[in-house]
Amino acid sequence: MTQANILRNDLIDFVYDAQGDIAIALETYAAENAPTTQGKFDKSLYNLTVDSFATTGKVEDKSVIDLYLAETPQLKAGDRELVQSWQKSFLGLFEVLEIRDNTAILMNWLTTKTYPVSLAESSEDPNIDRLQTGEIVLARIAPLNANLWMFFGDFVIKGKLGKPKLAVAVGEFKDNYPHALYSDAPDLLEKAWQSVAEYHDEFVNHFGRDRLTISGYELNKEISELYQQISQKRLDQAGIDRSKSLKEMAAEAGTDTAEIKAAAIEEGAEASLVEKALDSQSVGEMVTPKVDLPPDIKNAEQVTAFSHPRWGQMFLPSYPRLEHYLASEAPEDIPKAEKLLRQYLDEAKYNTYVWQQLKTDYPQFLETRLQSILENPDFDIEKDWETLLRNHHKPQQPRLPESASVPKHLDDLFKSAIAQVQKSKSKGKKKKKKKGFAAL
Repeated sequence: MTQANILRNDLIDFVYDAQGDIAIALETYAAENAPTTQGKFDKSLYNLTVDSFATTGKVEDKSVIDLYLAETPQLKAGDRELVQSWQKSFLGLFEVLEIRDNTAILMNWLTTKTYPVSLAESSEDPNIDRLQTGEIVLARIAPLNANLWMFFGDFVIKGKLGKPKLAVAVGEFKDNYPHALYSDAPDLLEKAWQSVAEYHDEFVNHFGRDRLTISGYELNKEISELYQQISQKRLDQAGIDRSKSLKEMAAEAGTDTAEIKAAAIEEGAEASLVEKALDSQSVGEMVTPKVDLPPDIKNAEQVTAFSHPRWGQMFLPSYPRLEHYLASEAPEDIPKAEKLLRQYLDEAKYNTYVWQQLKTDYPQFLETRLQSILENPDFDIEKDWETLLRNHHKPQQPRLPESASVPKHLDDLFKSAIAQVQKSKSKGKKKKKKKGFAAL
């Protein structure tokens, strides 16, 4: 076993063996950050969560790694430096681009950044022999030295995925590991959060307020118009005429596209991809995703829409009914209110911001209904509020919402995946129905 692995195992043992504040912090971290597996315990995913806590977790104002190093003063300077560097480790969804000389070249699909990862550090992992070029891998990697990285513990091989399944895997990563999104590209994360605030401002400018209740049909129409306005505004601000390709703009600027192509190929880009980029009319590092409302919202008689500079937009067709039930004193409305509130407690889309609105508008009604639902007549809406939200997995801090801009390569992936799925469905509809044994 290599020295890096000995140190890694010792750090993880330190976390598992710890008591007191560290044990409580691990339990809290796991509850807040472990991915949902529909009630099933997945050891590999749990180990990834522990690895994340060990390398990036904190206990009050001290990092877990600093606490470990304080407990192991006997470590040599080089070993201490290596362990300290693991605070730069990160979780990613990688594609294996190449395997050579016992090193895997990985590309993080969230940011397209590449990393050489030593396989010698994972020689005892049974998954290492299954690793092949083209595989998609969920893994935490950590620095080994200035030029090389290592798998930090377990990694999960998801297989060689086509675009639709890859898009699903990216979506699952976003949902399960929001704290790890763009973790190796903080500039992209900052731009994404900035875009959420900008979208909120545009939403308020368009609708005149940050909360409204309208029909699903009207909301869908207005959101489509808002998207077009934002897209055009950003192109105008960048001085981009979207009717022109990069090739046309280069010509206007007096730049020879052959020179652009030659320079890109010299840097390692494929000629066909460069040509495609020159002809493309999509310009920009980050792209505002189009918000497509699902049928239940489009067809709803009434939808309450919220907008916030951090929480983003929430479109809730059940909210007008819940407001009516909470404000009603009719006996028949009480079970209806409690049924809806149970749903709001259980489902993630009814986030902390939504609950804060309910608490602000209907504090007394809400407290009474929650006392009944929780079977706790002593429930106090002020004193027990944070515990209620924590017990029902409502994070206090917002996660990057759907309205956030995304890197263009991910936007292209999602669009391509949708196109492939729709094409497959279209082909399926054209096939004639088979009879007899052929239909089985």
